[in-house]
Amino acid sequence: MRMESGLRGPDLFFQYGLIDIRKLDGDRLLESGDVGDNVIAILAHLRDDKEAVHRIMARIAGLPVAERETALAQLMILAGLRHLIGAVEQERRNMPIDLDIREHEVLGPMIIAAERQAELKGERKGELRGELTVLRRVIGKRFGAIPGWAEERLASRSTAQLEELIERVLDAQSIEDLMK
Repeated sequence: MRMESGLRGPDLFFQYGLIDIRKLDGDRLLESGDVGDNVIAILAHLRDDKEAVHRIMARIAGLPVAERETALAQLMILAGLRHLIGAVEQERRNMPIDLDIREHEVLGPMIIAAERQAELKGERKGELRGELTVLRRVIGKRFGAIPGWAEERLASRSTAQLEELIERVLDAQSIEDLMK
């Protein structure tokens, strides 16, 4: 430990004792009912690091989703200080801890809305492709091969415009008449 054991200033002198957390009994912290105590135990002296990680992860697994995410993130940070990331990762793979970000109190609704928006966009694209496919078939059947200029115009139309063209294709006299 390289910290000073006091504060000194022109009008101040305060002294305190330092305790190295590695010398504290981490097993006592594991006995606590508070997950925060359990997580901080990873920094203290433990009889069996892997068993301690197992116990902490079991406790984290039983937490509500938002608390679980926070506790797991804290454990990962502190485990990195003690070179125990591998043990935490192994336990994470062995335990049924599913972190679904959609269940997060703040991020969940935003992600669900973004997924729904993407889904609707995909549906609109699918509708557009379907309308375009039908229209190309009907135009090809009625007027023959579709010229490049007509393909370009079709590709730039919206679903509603394509639906309108599908209705008009049966009455049009030529592809030029249809594409007006």
